[in-house]
Amino acid sequence: MTTIKLDPGAALLLDALHGAGHAAYAVGGCVRDSLLGLDPHDWDLCTSARPEQVMALFGEEKCIPTGLQHGTVTVKQGGRLYETTTFRTEGAYSDGRHPDAVCFVPDVREDLARRDFTINAMAYSAEEGLIDPFGGRDDLAAHLVRAVGEPERRFEEDALRILRLYRFAARFGFAIDPATGAAARALGPHLDCVSAERIQEELLKLLAAPRPGSYLEPAVLAIILPELEPEKQPERFAELCRTIDRIEPTAENVPARLAALLCPLGEAGARKALRKLKCSNALTDEVTALEREAGGGAGSFLLGHESGHSIARPIACGNRVPPQRTVLGETPGTPNTTLTVQAKRLLGRYELPTIQRLTALCSARHPEQTGAFAALRAEAEQLTAENACCRVSQLAVNGRDLMAAGVRPGPGLRQVLNALLETVITGQTPNEKDALLAAAAQFSAS
Repeated sequence: MTTIKLDPGAALLLDALHGAGHAAYAVGGCVRDSLLGLDPHDWDLCTSARPEQVMALFGEEKCIPTGLQHGTVTVKQGGRLYETTTFRTEGAYSDGRHPDAVCFVPDVREDLARRDFTINAMAYSAEEGLIDPFGGRDDLAAHLVRAVGEPERRFEEDALRILRLYRFAARFGFAIDPATGAAARALGPHLDCVSAERIQEELLKLLAAPRPGSYLEPAVLAIILPELEPEKQPERFAELCRTIDRIEPTAENVPARLAALLCPLGEAGARKALRKLKCSNALTDEVTALEREAGGGAGSFLLGHESGHSIARPIACGNRVPPQRTVLGETPGTPNTTLTVQAKRLLGRYELPTIQRLTALCSARHPEQTGAFAALRAEAEQLTAENACCRVSQLAVNGRDLMAAGVRPGPGLRQVLNALLETVITGQTPNEKDALLAAAAQFSAS
């Protein structure tokens, strides 16, 4: 008999349900992940007990009636939450997302039959072992995602399952059952009944997978992001997918991968697409900043000095790289100085996490210059650790100091502060009060 180590809280709840005469199992993702040797993030339970019986057994102080109409009670145990749902079957899905009605049933196998994929349609109890009527364990061993029963019916019931198919496959690096994949592609247009928020959630989870590029199905992307025209421009789309896969798969890098996906749309087009997906303002601003800085336009800060030095330097996307500004007699420095100036100017505009994503994105788009972008990132990290002066707010003088020294208030005051910052960034003036006041006096006199 297959044995799974149950979470202690889940085991206590299952024992209590069994002791009260109810059938009860751990179910779904926690069983799947346990069989894969992973540590489940959540433990969901299913039981023959009705919702009111669950609440009576554990008490109102431990129960949250999160979905009584669908048979779900969330039980608090040992500082964790456990969704506990009554075995059920479901009626028609008139809206393509939610069942019109549910019917509570006594057999866990009937409950498992309504679930999306075989790898999610398994249940477990210490007494009975693994309940696997649809071959989920074999599909795990075969690294396959397959719909329970008829895939067309599963996707017609809930179109969001189409995106979940690719998300699960990408998360584990599994293949997709041919019939299941064909049904997903054919029924992709049904995603128009899914809320933008849920589409966004699944897309971001997909982009967090180790190598999501091969799971970004063009027929499905053409529905949720038609602006990309993935089917009309397959070569361009394939390159986007390769770029995405080159970006390190961390949660922090999901905005960079999203920016890579939306690259053909430019900053304005990306912002429009993100708003359509109901992305947060913070995510929208982050992704569009990455598009702007990595897009090769005049706003890009990934620039190099136009000088006689032959040095490897990061470039922005595209072929045209405008030179950096020359301010207050700035002269090209050594390669290391140039790198420091680049990093300081970036830190003047963005926080370090944004710069880390930006260099990851540009490195993925230009893998031949990975070393240069890695050096720029490392320099930005070192400068941040040193609390180096990169912004006016970090100067050792402020506007009051300058006015006390005779600088007139008004727009000229800001100009002097900016000029002082430039001399600090380029190493011409130390970030010390006396030195900065002396430099300010020279600026005011000129």
